[in-house]
Amino acid sequence: MNGRVLVVAGSDSGGGAGIQADIKTITALGGYAATAVTALTAQNTEGVLAIQDVPADFVAQQMTLVLDDIGADVIKTGMLHRAELIQCVVEISRRHLAKMDLLVDPVMYAKGGASLLEERAVRALVSELVPMADLITPNLPEAGKILGSEVRTIDDMHIAVTDLLALGPKAVLLKGGHLAGNQIVDLLATENGVEAFNSARIMTRHTHGTGCTLASAIAVGIAQGLSVRSAVVRAREYVIGAIQTAPGYGTGHGPINHAYQLPF
Repeated sequence: MNGRVLVVAGSDSGGGAGIQADIKTITALGGYAATAVTALTAQNTEGVLAIQDVPADFVAQQMTLVLDDIGADVIKTGMLHRAELIQCVVEISRRHLAKMDLLVDPVMYAKGGASLLEERAVRALVSELVPMADLITPNLPEAGKILGSEVRTIDDMHIAVTDLLALGPKAVLLKGGHLAGNQIVDLLATENGVEAFNSARIMTRHTHGTGCTLASAIAVGIAQGLSVRSAVVRAREYVIGAIQTAPGYGTGHGPINHAYQLPF
């Protein structure tokens, strides 16, 4: 077991996304997952029915106890749906970032389209958390929300990924899965430029939790000493394999196969 990741995110009762996907992904890739739960959701493959808040001071207590004892190589954030939670993560992360990296997955929408982030939290995310991050991993709707303009084309993506990098993170992975077409293009922007990663679209409804899974797969790669680029490459291969071998559960957006093992 190599690489410690503290995941600060919400729980998915269906097990396909959120904390559950994070733990399974990090474990499958040989890392150690610790968690600070920010919200409880009642959901299945058909959608999110209800959200139960976790008080910010309790989230802070979870994070502090883990970091003071077990430690972490990477903090990975997911569902931070209230401004108070973002402020909590910012304050605790500032005390520890000299010793670890921060990966921010700006979770704003569930796979079925339900909003998971309050408007005030969006502003806090952009102004306080994103500038601290070593890597952010928005999809196109999330990028559009952060920047205040829709991202609809590959050309839009190239503009958006540069604009996102200008907000302060060290790197941005802009995920292009929401674009139409048979190819999926993700863009990785760093101070050295922009690189495109292409893969064939897998025609399936079983893609619930792919964003959480990809971000956690990258996080554990970084925790294990991989460069951001190498972690992204491995994580994409893992997610593709997990989608291809999805178990087919549920009548809506079903979960992927987090037990998938890379061939190397």
